[in-house]
Amino acid sequence: MEHPENSEAYKGLTVNDGVAQPSIINPYLRRQRVRRRQLSVGEMVEGISKGDVTVLSQAVTLVESVNPDHQSMAQEVIEKCLPLSGRSIRVGISGVPGAGKSTSIDEFGMHVLNTYGGRLAVLAIDPSSERSKGSILGDKTRMEKLSQHPDSFIRPSPSAGSLGGVARKTRESIILCEAAGFDKIFVETVGVGQSETACHSMVDFFLLIQLAGTGDELQGIKRGIMEISDGIIINKCDGDNVDRCHLAATSFRNALHFFPPHESGWEPKVLCYSGFYGLGIKEIWDMIYEYVSFVKGNGYFEYRRNEQSKYWMYETINEQLRHHFYHNPIIRDRLTLAEQQVLNGEKTSFVAAGELLTDYFKAL
Repeated sequence: MEHPENSEAYKGLTVNDGVAQPSIINPYLRRQRVRRRQLSVGEMVEGISKGDVTVLSQAVTLVESVNPDHQSMAQEVIEKCLPLSGRSIRVGISGVPGAGKSTSIDEFGMHVLNTYGGRLAVLAIDPSSERSKGSILGDKTRMEKLSQHPDSFIRPSPSAGSLGGVARKTRESIILCEAAGFDKIFVETVGVGQSETACHSMVDFFLLIQLAGTGDELQGIKRGIMEISDGIIINKCDGDNVDRCHLAATSFRNALHFFPPHESGWEPKVLCYSGFYGLGIKEIWDMIYEYVSFVKGNGYFEYRRNEQSKYWMYETINEQLRHHFYHNPIIRDRLTLAEQQVLNGEKTSFVAAGELLTDYFKAL
């Protein structure tokens, strides 16, 4: 369309058409995205056994995938890596949100690698949004020193709705990391409140990070997570907070006396430290290695590993049964109707659930 300003009515005024609008795509960009070749099971196992972290990352991604083809392939990789696993110290680290778990892990990891050598893998679990189902996965940004260490491997994973503060496939990831030669495994949870059985059932030592001013002895007794802790450490013991931390440590020690003794015979200790300034880190790891030596000496170490394997066998059965139930075509058709009947008040939740289960078992 020509500009009306160029008509005879506007003599002496000329408006140019201008230049054509350029494309939003760079015309000089001809490079196509390179698709990474999918490794076979044998290649993946060989790469993991050689300690290749790139192949290890691909294997963990395969384990976390919900694609049925990926799951069957991941199980083959895990089965072949199983004989190479089991030779590590697994430490679970939990605490309330903001207790300083990621900062502490950065200090813990550097101390362990510099003092004892070896290789360290950190499996950090990030909470997933209930609305968007997404996760930030930004734990590496708070582990600046450890993320640059050549002998460390940090893998953030989304919780994806799993309970207990750990991701659904964390145990399989531990096996892959051990097969890759990592002799120290940290499992950082999302930071939950009073139930942390899932993480406890896959580690050798369960470490609970607390803060000063979170309650008295009575509040400590009510916290079920303290009952399964092998060690309690109070963070941010620096500056004006030192006296409060030692007072809190005394309260937690008094609370521990009300719990039944641990099956291992170990008496949990309460220590103070500062993750930001790196104070008291050595004492914490002396406690962890003292515990490992203690439970290996009385045979509880292997007993607990065997109990954990049995626990996860039953957990896998429960998971598979639930998956099979909800993907059954008969149940899928009747589930919406049952929901509507419950919402309309025609049936109670228990009756509707019982009828669905009866229909499911009849269809088998």
